[in-house]
Amino acid sequence: MRAQSGLPREMTKYHSVQYRSLAGKGIVITGGASGIGAAMVEAFATQDARVDFLDIDEEGAKALVSNFDGKPVRFHHCDVTNTASLRRTIAAIEEKSGPIHTLINNAARDDRHPIEHVEPGYWNENLAINLNHQFFATQAVAPAMAKRKTGSVIMLGSVAWMRGRPGLVAYTTAKAAINGLTRTLARELGENGIRVNCIVPGAIATERQARLWRTPTLEKEFLERQALKLKLDASHVARMALFLASDEAAGCTAQNFIVDAGITVN
Repeated sequence: MRAQSGLPREMTKYHSVQYRSLAGKGIVITGGASGIGAAMVEAFATQDARVDFLDIDEEGAKALVSNFDGKPVRFHHCDVTNTASLRRTIAAIEEKSGPIHTLINNAARDDRHPIEHVEPGYWNENLAINLNHQFFATQAVAPAMAKRKTGSVIMLGSVAWMRGRPGLVAYTTAKAAINGLTRTLARELGENGIRVNCIVPGAIATERQARLWRTPTLEKEFLERQALKLKLDASHVARMALFLASDEAAGCTAQNFIVDAGITVN
């Protein structure tokens, strides 16, 4: 049985650990209407945080919000590749919902593309959705976080660039760049108490991937390559995000936290 968010119902309970430091804290998640983003929305809502998420999927977002009766979970329609709109949305959240404690730069799109079909427009579009907004969203939340001398920014990478996955050259280029962006921002923002880390997911099973290209053969390949023989889903990434946003990760910054069941060991 599945929840409306599309997540397995048995994996949508995040009560095994209660991060008291997250209660009432403002969390902003980009790309939160489905997949990993939706799992993060649910995880932080379970921790009694204030959750604002951005997406362009109105239908999916409204269905997700309907799961959280009485909890402060709000959807904001925003195309994160439109930097002006992204800045306005973040400013509006800060003004109406309250201080932003954690920004999670989750929005991404891992479209497959053979190199011979990549044109400049397509290349730039991929960098916009997979890289650029992670910087501009961070830039937007940093001043208020700096004034409060606290904050957590969580970037989203991918093991795809570490593994040199073919058919994803624009995507893997963007995700590799996030590694350097994370480290530079951590150094620049750290003096103001802002932590910047990156979660690097492995072969995470989502409905989109199952619909487009995650075949039984590919599923078997992932499990064979992983050190842990379990099927990773979005909840595994969401649990790492909870830790990085909480005070338990107060000493962590400039780091990649890989959630891949050991697929990069090979």
